[in-house]
Amino acid sequence: MRLAHVSLIARDAPALAEFYCTALGCSPRRSATRLSGAWVGRGIGLPGAEILSIWLNLPDGGAPFLEIQQFALNPGHPPPQPDTPGLRHLAFATADIEATARAILAAGGSQQGEITDLGSAEHPCRALYMRDPEGNLIELEQA
Repeated sequence: MRLAHVSLIARDAPALAEFYCTALGCSPRRSATRLSGAWVGRGIGLPGAEILSIWLNLPDGGAPFLEIQQFALNPGHPPPQPDTPGLRHLAFATADIEATARAILAAGGSQQGEITDLGSAEHPCRALYMRDPEGNLIELEQA
């Protein structure tokens, strides 16, 4: 078994996909696809669901991939906090945490925390929490 993909629900899927491509080096995996019909509602348990689905390759180009979905009817929810139960964040390993943080800020993201060392003396690991433009948490790690 392997992880196939991670999905983010977006308010503006095309804009969020552009952010991940610009700031973090993701790339389109396929053309944006609209999913609708009774089969979609049955599959996800939300009758009448209509979804715009965008698949992005992660920077290393392998699996898993990132799926960004936008539902036609989106009631809106507050952004998750670092201690919110459920899926917490996407973590990206980077060779230069400061440069990656600057790219995220330049592309419309924001900074959540401060760079800190979460590793050990033998295996340091600098980490920083950021947010994408829709408030989703991104962890940057530099070993």
